[in-house]
Amino acid sequence: MNPRILAATVGRILRQLRHDRRTVALLVVVPTVLLTLVYYMYADQPTPPGQPSIFDRIALVMLGFFPFLIMFLVTSIAMLRERTSGTLERLLTTPLARTDLLFGYGIAFGLAGAAQATIASAVAYWVFGLQTAGSSALVILVAALNAVLAVALGLLCSAFARTEFQAVQFMPVVVAPQLLLCGLFVPRDEMAGWLQAISDVLPLSYAVEALQEVGAHAEPTATMWRDVAVVAGAAVLALVLASATLRRRSG
Repeated sequence: MNPRILAATVGRILRQLRHDRRTVALLVVVPTVLLTLVYYMYADQPTPPGQPSIFDRIALVMLGFFPFLIMFLVTSIAMLRERTSGTLERLLTTPLARTDLLFGYGIAFGLAGAAQATIASAVAYWVFGLQTAGSSALVILVAALNAVLAVALGLLCSAFARTEFQAVQFMPVVVAPQLLLCGLFVPRDEMAGWLQAISDVLPLSYAVEALQEVGAHAEPTATMWRDVAVVAGAAVLALVLASATLRRRSG
């Protein structure tokens, strides 16, 4: 990768994103609205003594899931538009390498995801009173990393889509199983053996576990750092695979 070209690519994508008001609203407003719904769903639920409230447990995981969901959707459609409009084909006639383009997308949308996670976390902590044993900065770190993972998976999946509708159809295939098996609804160690085996290879499971570690421990744990490394490795692997499968145009 060429650092100069990579930086120019990141700048171009961020400028495009800044002028897309609907996408900015999706990134900033939607997570806050969804967190508000979660808060009022569980606001009146009793909390057992010495246990975190249901809102604290659910909202902590949602702070990692919302960037994952939204960035996957935004990125897969954005890359598909680049391809169908011919922009990608023109870009690849320049010295821009595929890895520069894909990692540029990963960095640019990762920064957008970090901003999204920061805003959503600020609302959760300061407006709705979210309580975690660990630092809010670690929550933002995991959430931002989850956004980068979603960007990488979105770029990978967009290579196999010919239309925006097809890109959206990857959501129930890629996103829904990870949400169901990440440990939010049923602890992973209580699942059937074959479900647990599937959960063990899904990166969102490790992001959720990292957030749960932050919620339960005042200091970063070895498990949390291991989970962060797994999520980061999965994001890099997805970006590499996306660069290998990237097509100039949709057929």
